[in-house]
Amino acid sequence: MILRTTLAGNVYRFADLKELFGKANEEKSGDHLIGIGAQTASERVAAKVVLSQLTLEQIRSHPLIPPDQDEVSRVIEQGVNETAYQRIKALTVGGLRDYLLAHSTTAADRQTVRAGLTAEMVAAVTKLMSTQDLVYGASLLPVSGTCRYQIGRPGTLSFRLQPNHPKDDLDGIRASIYEGLSYASGDAVLGVNPVEDNVDSCARILETLWQVMERWHIPTHICCLAHVSTQMAAVERGAPASMLFQSVAGTESANDDFGVTAALLDQAEALIRRHGLCAGPNLMYFETGQGSEVSIGADKGVDELTLEARTYGFAKRYHPFMVNNVSGFIGPETIYDGRQMIRASLEDHFMGKLIGLPMGMAPCYTNHTGIDQNDQEMATLLVALAGANYFMGVPGGDDIMLSYQDTSFHDDATMRELLGLTPAPEFFDWAQEFGLLDAAGRLTERAGDASIFLTS
Repeated sequence: MILRTTLAGNVYRFADLKELFGKANEEKSGDHLIGIGAQTASERVAAKVVLSQLTLEQIRSHPLIPPDQDEVSRVIEQGVNETAYQRIKALTVGGLRDYLLAHSTTAADRQTVRAGLTAEMVAAVTKLMSTQDLVYGASLLPVSGTCRYQIGRPGTLSFRLQPNHPKDDLDGIRASIYEGLSYASGDAVLGVNPVEDNVDSCARILETLWQVMERWHIPTHICCLAHVSTQMAAVERGAPASMLFQSVAGTESANDDFGVTAALLDQAEALIRRHGLCAGPNLMYFETGQGSEVSIGADKGVDELTLEARTYGFAKRYHPFMVNNVSGFIGPETIYDGRQMIRASLEDHFMGKLIGLPMGMAPCYTNHTGIDQNDQEMATLLVALAGANYFMGVPGGDDIMLSYQDTSFHDDATMRELLGLTPAPEFFDWAQEFGLLDAAGRLTERAGDASIFLTS
C-alpha cells in the first residue's frame, strides 16, 4: 500500500491510513484540535491524491479502529454484504467516486454498491467530493423510512416540529405545537427534547403529544427525546410513543459516554416493536453530528468526517425511521465557522444516504461560533436540493431550551414552495382539509394563525 506522492516537486508521506484520512479531510477545527488536520492546502491535495488511488479492499484490510477493539467497528463489519463487496473491492476510491456520479450507473447499481461498503470506504470517497458532487451524488441516493407512514418520498419534504420548553411546561409545549401545525410543519414527528430526563416527565410529555394528535386527528408521529432507557421505562409503563430516540456516535467509548450499547438498542427496538403506536417497520430515531467524539475525547485519533460515517454504519443496524444530523451544534472547537458547517452538512447527508439511511438535516449553530443565519440558510438550501428527507421546525428558528439556532416554521414553508415540494401525503391531506395548504402545497391565508387550534 503506497502512502506517498510527489506534488510540485515536494514529496508527501503519510504514516498510516489514520493520518492519510485526517490530512485528506476538508478543514475542520476539530481535526486541528487533535492534531491530525492538513497543515497546508498542498498537503491536503497530496493526501487526496494518495487516497484516490487506494482500493476499497486496502481500506477494509487496514481498519482505522480494529473490530477487536471497538463495538462500532464490529457492527459495521457485520453489516457488510460480502457478495456485493466482492464485486467492488478492486475499485479505487477515485473509481468509486466516478462510478457513483456517472449517468450510466443505475439506481440498482448504486444499491448493490451501497450494500458492500464499510463506513471508512464511504468516508474516503466523500473526501474526494466537491460541494456540487455532494449535492448531486446524494440526490441520486434516495432513502425513505416508514413508521406510521412513509417520509422521504420523491416530491415531498417533511419536518420535525420541535416544541421544546425550558421548563417542560405542557401549555408552552402545546402552544409551540399549534404554531408549527399552523405552518403545516410536523409530518415527520412531534418531538420534544425534555429538560428533565426522568420517566414521569417523559410520560407526561408523550401523553400531551398524544392528546394533541388525537384532538385534531393529526396523521403524524410522537417522540420524547429523553435517554432511550428513560423512554423504554415510560413505554413499559403505558406511555404512547411512535418511535424511540437516541444520540449515537462513531466509537464505542463515545457511545459509552452516551450510555448506549448495541445490546441496549437491540432491546429498545424490540420493545417499541411490541408496544409502540406504529407498525413500522422503521421505529428508531437517531441524532448525530460531526465532532461529538472529539468533544469528549473519544475520537481515537480519527478525523471528524470518518467518525461520522462510522456513526451511520452503526445506526444502519437498526433500520431507523429518522436520522438527524446536527453538525454545528457543539461549537467552534469542532466546527469553527459557516464554511465548515456547510461542508459538514453536505458531507453528512451524502454519507448517510450512501450508507442507506433516511437522512434529515439540522444545519444549525450556537451563538459562540463563527456561523450566522446566512450560513445556515445556504446550508439548508443546498441540502434541500440534495434531497434531505426532513428538517427541524423551531419557533422563530430559536430553540429557547437548547439555546441554539435552527430552521424555523417559516423556513420550512419557504423551502417547500421554492422546490415545489409537499408534506407526506397523509399529512398533506390533513393540512388541506384543515385549510392550511392549498392543492399545490402553498400556505393559505389561514396558515400561520395558531389561534385556530384554540377556537375551532
